[in-house]
Amino acid sequence: MDAYIIKAYRTAVGKAKKGSFRHTRPDDLAVKVIQHIMSEVPDIAPEMVDDVIVGCANPEGEQGLQIGRWVAVQALGITVPGMTVNRYCASGLETISLAVAKIQAGMGHVFLAGGLESMSMIPMTGYKFAPNYNIVANTPEYMASMGITSEMVAKKYEITREQCDAFALRSHQRAAAAIDAGKFKDEIVPVEVTEVFVEGDRRQ
Repeated sequence: MDAYIIKAYRTAVGKAKKGSFRHTRPDDLAVKVIQHIMSEVPDIAPEMVDDVIVGCANPEGEQGLQIGRWVAVQALGITVPGMTVNRYCASGLETISLAVAKIQAGMGHVFLAGGLESMSMIPMTGYKFAPNYNIVANTPEYMASMGITSEMVAKKYEITREQCDAFALRSHQRAAAAIDAGKFKDEIVPVEVTEVFVEGDRRQ
């Protein structure tokens, strides 16, 4: 059986700690995206969805427990199952692979698959970093963070900090120009947020 991607949407991306989504739960963001997708395909009723497969790199805190099921219940109702997948940075992509494999194996017809992550609410290494001692002792390279990896790559290929900064600036400039030109309008779901500012004893 062939598998097809019918719709693909996402939210915008904000800064990690001080971004526009810092007070917005990740499951609420996922629900917004799913509701938008369902509104675009009126021929598919919620009860037709066989499973909601959600990838999450750090499933704890506001995105912990069975976050896939939480999203399914909020977006589609209690009759739709949900599952959570963790393959760290590839978690979201893995969910799509699983959905395709299930369809090809005849285990279902309609799946909602994707990833969610809030690096505003959840620290990069989680709330308690506690690696197994044997892994640290026997395979220390597995514990190398992306920061250390980037330093090793920079050293090997002689990439300077100035080059990295210039590349980052150019990337942001291109992204901003693409947004202004409407390049992402067919893939980003608008999400309204409420900001509360306190000045003295006044909230506004």
